[in-house]
Amino acid sequence: MNYEWLALLAAALWAFTSLISVTPSRQLGAFAYSRWRMGLVSIMLLSAAVFNNQWQMISIEQAGLFALSGFVGVFVGDTALFACMNRLGPRRASLLFACHAAFSAFLGVWLFNEALFGWSLLGAACLFLSVVLAVSFGRKSEQHSWETISGTVSIAVALGLTAALCQSIGTVMLKPMMSNPELAQIDPVAGSALRMTSAFAAHWLLWLSGHKMARAQAPLSRPLFLMIASNGFLAMAVGMTLMLYALRYGDLSVVALLSSTSPVLVLPLLWIVTKQAPTRSAWLSASLCLLGSALLIFA
Repeated sequence: MNYEWLALLAAALWAFTSLISVTPSRQLGAFAYSRWRMGLVSIMLLSAAVFNNQWQMISIEQAGLFALSGFVGVFVGDTALFACMNRLGPRRASLLFACHAAFSAFLGVWLFNEALFGWSLLGAACLFLSVVLAVSFGRKSEQHSWETISGTVSIAVALGLTAALCQSIGTVMLKPMMSNPELAQIDPVAGSALRMTSAFAAHWLLWLSGHKMARAQAPLSRPLFLMIASNGFLAMAVGMTLMLYALRYGDLSVVALLSSTSPVLVLPLLWIVTKQAPTRSAWLSASLCLLGSALLIFA
């Protein structure tokens, strides 16, 4: 098997774990769920980084950049994503989050003088159109609780786009450092551990402040804990490891495209879980999302 296909396995894991996130996120609340998830994943990544013994490759300045990237991309971004998922469900939330590809393209134009014309601009338009279709159509025929929209749609969409934007900013912040050939020895696992630990520290401080948003809406039961732990292990420990191998040995453009297929892969998984076939608008919006990602990557 070519290494590029490991990215597809990672995307499948991310689609699967998005379904695992629904129950604990809705019961605990977005902040409490994110705090527990980030804490458990931090332990996993820190343990792996200590085992690899690659900390000496990261300077204080680089560690600070990783930490800031974690605050923006993980603390703000992931929490906004789960808050969006609680309102729109995993399918629509994953489509909104897929807009990070378009935001990254626009940030590349603004910060690095990259071009965004022709096919790239069409790809960004396809991504946004996929979100409009997902949110605007099919509401009457979708009876499962994971497909219903609760609360104000505009707030939910704003949360999803905020998650996508923060993910883009957090990634773009690291681009000059990670693309520097002289810094190729930086261990990605150690960098990811710093990002996740920074996000967990922010959540922990918010919880210590006693703010009502940080309080859990329900007690943490054993089943919820197992869901959170399995989600973190599959999404970060396994999924990100597969992604790192794919990026290291595979073709970058193919890897980027295959890893962006989560909104499409989540549809058959939802079909299995909810026993309801996705609507035509759901398939159309997922196809537009994949097409938009492909145009942005290959243009």
